[in-house]
Amino acid sequence: MPKDVIITPEGLANLKAELDHLTTTRRREVAARIKEAREFGDISENAEYDDAKNEQAMLEARIASLEEKLRSATVIDQSDLSTDQVRVGSVVHVKDDGGKSTKYTIVGSAEASPAEAKLSNESPVGKALIGRKRGDEVVIATPKGERRLKITKIDVASV
Repeated sequence: MPKDVIITPEGLANLKAELDHLTTTRRREVAARIKEAREFGDISENAEYDDAKNEQAMLEARIASLEEKLRSATVIDQSDLSTDQVRVGSVVHVKDDGGKSTKYTIVGSAEASPAEAKLSNESPVGKALIGRKRGDEVVIATPKGERRLKITKIDVASV
């Protein structure tokens, strides 16, 4: 049974846009590659054909995955968010032991991107921050040892 996917309105729009691109443009491109590869002759020994069919299988798997995420998506209502407590959709400003300030956006696992400072609510840091208030200090166990973060500010993510 699939679990609910918590997602922000921006994340929902991004998933829909990716699905639309894959089901229209990419499907046509892959179908054209398969057709072109068939024209090379015997498909039993045709590397281009095998490669195109593998690409088609991966494309269809990604489309099915996106469709499943969209079916089970629970969209965060931005109007329900507040700056009192960290929730999915919150922007959390934290300070570590060394005094370094960082800003994280807490999102559902479907749109997590550590490179963009978008942390999943299921990640160790995300789990530790959820439900906390401004001024709270959290301790996160990491492979390099404990990491302490103090919440300095909570904002609502802009849509």
